[in-house]
Amino acid sequence: MTGGDIAGLIAAGVFAVLVGLIAVPLLKLGGVFDQTRDSIKDVSDGITPILAESTVTVQEANKQLARVDVITRNVEEVTGNVTSLVALFAASVGGPLIRLAGFSAAVRAGLTSLRAAKEADDVVSDKKPSKKRSSTSGSKKKR
Repeated sequence: MTGGDIAGLIAAGVFAVLVGLIAVPLLKLGGVFDQTRDSIKDVSDGITPILAESTVTVQEANKQLARVDVITRNVEEVTGNVTSLVALFAASVGGPLIRLAGFSAAVRAGLTSLRAAKEADDVVSDKKPSKKRSSTSGSKKKR
């Protein structure tokens, strides 16, 4: 063997070792890519049902919100009707009730003043001597 053959064999050996050193990280990198691909597949398989359930949940929530909206409109309508009814009742019955209350207050005040006047009359008549009572009663009979 000549010196060139030996140099060629050494160069081939060094090249083989270099390829071996480069191949090991490449194989490990390929394993990492395989695991990454498997992880992505698992995640996508797991997220598909979650997205389907989320879609159903959002649809059901929208249905419930539509029902609440209808209920809210109905409550608003009922509130308006009650307000109108109260206003109508106040307009039709309130005026006469106010007049009746005023009349009853006036009657009560009149009765109270009559009672007070009668009691005052009784008190005054109790303080007068008996002669004056008889003379007062006699003068009334003459008229």
